Amino acid sequence: MSIIKKLASQTAIYGLSSIFGRFLNYLLVPLYTYYFTAAEYGVVSEFYAYAGFFSVLLLFGFETGYFRFRDKEHPDRDVAYSTGLIFVVLINLSFFALILMVNSQLSAALNYANHPEYVLCFSMILIMDAIAAIPFARLRAENKAFRFAGIKIFEILATVLLSLFFIVYCPKVYAENHESWIAPIYNPAIGIGYIFIANLMASGFKFLLLAPQLSGLAWGFDRVLFGRMIRYSLPMVVIGFAGIINEMLDRALLKYLLPYDSHTNMKMLGIYSACYKLSILMSLFIQAFRYAAEPFFFAYADKSDARQVYAVVLKFFVIFCVFIFLLVSLFIDFFKYFVGDEFRSGLEVVPILLMANLCLGIYVNLSIWYKLTDRTLMGAFVSLAGAALTVALNVWWIPLLGYLGSAWATLACYSSMAIVSYLLGQKYYPVNYDVKRVIGYIGLGIGLYFAYNQLLVTIDWQPWLLAGALMLLYLLITALCEGRQLRKLS
Repeated sequence: MSIIKKLASQTAIYGLSSIFGRFLNYLLVPLYTYYFTAAEYGVVSEFYAYAGFFSVLLLFGFETGYFRFRDKEHPDRDVAYSTGLIFVVLINLSFFALILMVNSQLSAALNYANHPEYVLCFSMILIMDAIAAIPFARLRAENKAFRFAGIKIFEILATVLLSLFFIVYCPKVYAENHESWIAPIYNPAIGIGYIFIANLMASGFKFLLLAPQLSGLAWGFDRVLFGRMIRYSLPMVVIGFAGIINEMLDRALLKYLLPYDSHTNMKMLGIYSACYKLSILMSLFIQAFRYAAEPFFFAYADKSDARQVYAVVLKFFVIFCVFIFLLVSLFIDFFKYFVGDEFRSGLEVVPILLMANLCLGIYVNLSIWYKLTDRTLMGAFVSLAGAALTVALNVWWIPLLGYLGSAWATLACYSSMAIVSYLLGQKYYPVNYDVKRVIGYIGLGIGLYFAYNQLLVTIDWQPWLLAGALMLLYLLITALCEGRQLRKLS
């Protein structure tokens, strides 16, 4: 249990920093949704959807590849690090050169011919983030969670402050006096473009803070090691790309598949994207867990009790995720104020997306079988199957159900991937997961959610009081079922 406590503490460090950082970033959601229309916010959502795909392609899976081949014995001259970093830098410089050549044509193809700066800004953000991913991976591998978290928080804080400056402060000063000191740096015509500019400047600050880690470029490029890393990492590109399809494709397709006019489609895209943000707590925990768990899974794989530990990790992971599901779903009347009134018509997708992200988190846990057995190609096939299901269901359900179809497609995809990954894992890397309790806790969470909706119309209780009572019931049932292991963890 001590190793689980260590994993929990690492997750807490990443999680608290992520929660604080994302909370700051979360404050941008009401800023954007109160200052811009749903259609304008749809533009931002579309670009972030595209960015997800390119972030995978520009990293080539070398983040996970570095964990697999890093030199634990000689960390002061880790050639796997320098080899991966040099390769990622070259790939991204080539990408930037390509964008410079086709920017006008690409902007026109995306219907943003009047704003080619959108594409240019986003490509620069993508490049800096991709290159920074390798130094961040090294910080994680060396258990430098505080430095990792500090840089992440600084980047988000810079994004928030710059967004407030360009979106709130500058328009106010400019409206009072067009010839004020703000005039040379502010142009009202740029509008939502300042969201991209703020992100670009924050990424630049982050890049500067990671400069000491870039000195590892001097350790050289090992061609033989590169061959091993690229063979291991390329399937991770497929896995990552398929994962982005599952996560982001709905927002890219809504613009084209919703059965309305173009303006209404962008409005619906903005509403769906804003409500998607309300599942942020689940995403935060999964992201924090992944930061801590990926290096942990690799480092602990040689221990005799590794598989037993992995099983316990999954169970407690699900317990906490169900808690988050209930917290957001039952107190949705509070969380809805984080988006503007125009966006609240899409709140019905929030519980579905929360459960979808819970299934994604289970898949993250179960995916250790192909990473530890070097069967990344099989993992890629699982992700591709999930991506194919996502595409098919979105094409089928969006015209029929609107953005609600996208939410159900996301849940169907992640739950299917978790099931398939479990079955394959039991064949190639069997772990005795407590399947009955995992399914039981998920069922309990869903049951309490439906009970809340039924009881709300039958008993004369305040919604917050009923929600609190059901949350307490969940915690009591969990404590009774897991009391012995919880005492060991305390």
